Amino acid sequence: MFRVSRLTDYATVVMTCIAAHPDDVLSTAQIAEETHLELPTVSKLLKLLGHAGLVESFRGVNGGYRLARPADAISVAEIVEAMEGPLGMTECSLSDGHCDRISQCGVRGSWQHINNVLDNALRSMSLADMLHPNVRTPAAGVAHTDLKSRTAP
Repeated sequence: MFRVSRLTDYATVVMTCIAAHPDDVLSTAQIAEETHLELPTVSKLLKLLGHAGLVESFRGVNGGYRLARPADAISVAEIVEAMEGPLGMTECSLSDGHCDRISQCGVRGSWQHINNVLDNALRSMSLADMLHPNVRTPAAGVAHTDLKSRTAP
């Protein structure tokens, strides 16, 4: 089964929580309480998201976290990359030279296409879109249709 890690999933939950309060600076404890995640997990996520430039931190009595940019300017791909690194379904999806079978591989181009479709879908979904999960974005539908039509016999 292909899936993102639990921490990446939790990172989207934390980011969505912060995005739901665009005018507020939220403490780690507030985020943990609202998301029902453990405080140490939220702290770890916020540190990684801060290093990626997705959240800003503020010290002091009224300190906490807020988004570094508006929610509609942060893609799901950025959150995944902050947690997982570069997006790639296979080693050859990321760059050349990581596989000793490249010269004999008949599926490399297909994996690269799949990787591009996935990358485009994650980049077309913003954090603001994550706040409204029942609204289907046209870009996601296009990516699904494009992948389906390319893999049909």
